[in-house]
Amino acid sequence: MTQTHTLRTLSGKPLSDLTFGTMQFGAGADEAESRAMYDACRAAGINHFDTAVGYAEGESERIVGPFVKAEREDVFLATKVAFAGGAGRDNIRKQFDQCRSQLGMDSVDLLYIHRWDGETALEETFSTLAEMQEQGAIRHIGVSNFAAWQVMKAQAVAQTLGTRIDALQPMFSLVKRQAEVELFPMANDQGIGIFPYSPLGGGLLTGKYARGESGRLTENEMYRKRYDVDWMRKAAESLSDIAEELGTHPATLAVAWVAAHPNGPSPIISARSMAQLEPSLAASDFAMDGALFARLAALTPAPPPATDRLEEA
Repeated sequence: MTQTHTLRTLSGKPLSDLTFGTMQFGAGADEAESRAMYDACRAAGINHFDTAVGYAEGESERIVGPFVKAEREDVFLATKVAFAGGAGRDNIRKQFDQCRSQLGMDSVDLLYIHRWDGETALEETFSTLAEMQEQGAIRHIGVSNFAAWQVMKAQAVAQTLGTRIDALQPMFSLVKRQAEVELFPMANDQGIGIFPYSPLGGGLLTGKYARGESGRLTENEMYRKRYDVDWMRKAAESLSDIAEELGTHPATLAVAWVAAHPNGPSPIISARSMAQLEPSLAASDFAMDGALFARLAALTPAPPPATDRLEEA
């Protein structure tokens, strides 16, 4: 993978090819299991951890904060605010103060605006973030769940304030490929790091639903609407067949496929247990060549180019 961004840990180390998302810390995983997963990630070379103010009602930050604090110089910590309440100055400040309290830290490496807020002027949002940078509370600014036009509009405002967007967190997997159309090339052009979430498609690409197991698709209406689609299920079954042929796990293939994308994303893996984590973590050592990448890509429809000029693709 070729990283086009310049994000580094405080000690100057480049970020790992995989990122770990701690959404399950304090929710599906208790503190002991969370510690085991954190240690396994660190042993595998992962130095980038992602959380949010509201994950597990704050428990995610309360659990991961002490882990990171113990090796602060070598771990890059990202969190997110403004999923609820809008991206106005007061809400950003209030929620980030909550982050700091929950994490037990004064500052983080990266702060995302969790989703687009069309009701708040970008000047208000990004002047607030610029001030927080100047005060040393955050090192970098990121945006999550933004469309490409929204990122570029925000980037233009940020630049007038003497700062910039350094990180992008979109949804992306073998069954959710819209980010390939504009977000990925835009991020590369702008030198923005790409850290996609849900590389396993809500667990669909692990093959567990085909085996009759339960999970987000069976327990959560939002995930059911997002991933319980016939062609997606068929792609997941084909992925499992290829994994069996290669003697690996479908989750390993799914994560490795995202990590091998030519635009250089660093997928955010996550899990509720060590057993669930292991196949995703194995993607860090999986050799994905061009032929296999293309074979897996062919399992799902490639989105058309932004111009819709298929003859030029």
